[in-house]
Amino acid sequence: METLIGQGAAQGAARSGSAKDWVKDGSERSFAADVIEASRHAAVVVDFWATWCGPCKTLGPMIEKAVLATKGKVRLVKIDVDQNQQIARQLRIQSIPAVFAFRNGQPVDGFVGAQTESQIKAFIQRLSADVESPIDQVLAVARQAYEEGALEDAANAYAAVIEEEPANVKALAGLAKVYIAAGELVRARETLDLIAPEGRTDQDVTSAEAALSLAQQAGAVGESAELDARIAADPNDHEARFELSLALVARGDREGAVDHLLEIVKRNRGWNEEAARKQLVKLFEAFGHMDPLTVQARKRLSSILFA
Repeated sequence: METLIGQGAAQGAARSGSAKDWVKDGSERSFAADVIEASRHAAVVVDFWATWCGPCKTLGPMIEKAVLATKGKVRLVKIDVDQNQQIARQLRIQSIPAVFAFRNGQPVDGFVGAQTESQIKAFIQRLSADVESPIDQVLAVARQAYEEGALEDAANAYAAVIEEEPANVKALAGLAKVYIAAGELVRARETLDLIAPEGRTDQDVTSAEAALSLAQQAGAVGESAELDARIAADPNDHEARFELSLALVARGDREGAVDHLLEIVKRNRGWNEEAARKQLVKLFEAFGHMDPLTVQARKRLSSILFA
């Protein structure tokens, strides 16, 4: 998997782009590609300026800063009107600074003259609203691949994001989950350890931590057939039922694991200092709070606890 991750990182980085792709110096020759075609994939701001224009020198860096903050949702093309007079005439640029925003090959917004930094931020934010960034797109591909069991594809996509943003919390957590699913628990632990303290409260991180804990527990349980036999002989053998739930999680039988833990709570909710209820909470973390099984199991747990 390591080789494939390296390949995926390079491919994904190319897909997601980088800062040098988000801000460019444009020209009449590159206008069609840098603005018209590029605006079919992301909003493109065109800043018409000149070296002799004082306000341009103030406005340009503010626009660039706001554009870079969108991480690819909005792109910037800077065009010197003195060097590109034909395109300036075509767009009827009569004074500068002049700024136009393009979407789908057409100008959709713009302004002429100096603006405050807050006005620039608002302008760029309007353009970036409801637009998924390239990084988010790659993360979505990675999550889908993971959910479909395509672990190598998921690893490649997550690694591509990490190549571009080494501290991306969701990519690190996602890659850790891929390692867990592949049984590479040491790598999963190493990957989670790369996450900074301020990122450890992220839901994806707590989910990965819970999944790793469950996988480590599952490695210490006995054979399922033996545990099934113990439960058949004594339905109140809560220890066997608890261990069986761990084995079922390791096999991917999430529903079976939940059912056994709920059965323990139903029969003896205080067993082993409420170990079954606490384990259910850990499962909910690992599955994700909005997972349909989590939602259903929470309702069943509540009905047992408050019956």
